[in-house]
Amino acid sequence: MPEQESYQDTYQNPITETWVKIRDLEDRQKLLRDRILLVGKNMIESKQESDSTLIELKKDIETLKQETEKIKQILFSISEELSNTAKKSELISLENQYKMFSPLELVRIKDVENLIEKKLRK
Repeated sequence: MPEQESYQDTYQNPITETWVKIRDLEDRQKLLRDRILLVGKNMIESKQESDSTLIELKKDIETLKQETEKIKQILFSISEELSNTAKKSELISLENQYKMFSPLELVRIKDVENLIEKKLRK
């Protein structure tokens, strides 16, 4: 019987080792598959996140373009209004002309006649 056990041990030992190696390979393959799936999932999530960020950036850029266009229009209208306004030197010139003319100091004809009559009476 010892010969039979020795023969069985010798024969089964390589088979057992093969099965152990196959099981190890299967476990390693399962781990690799899980890791690859995890990496793929992370890549998909990362792509979706970057896509949503890109969409937000495009919206922000479009908003900035619209605001910039509005600011350009406002500045254009302000520049047109400024060209229609008087300069300080022009206002000073008009003020000097007004002082020379002094419409409030002008006397009506009746007032002049009354003054002449008063002077004549004295």
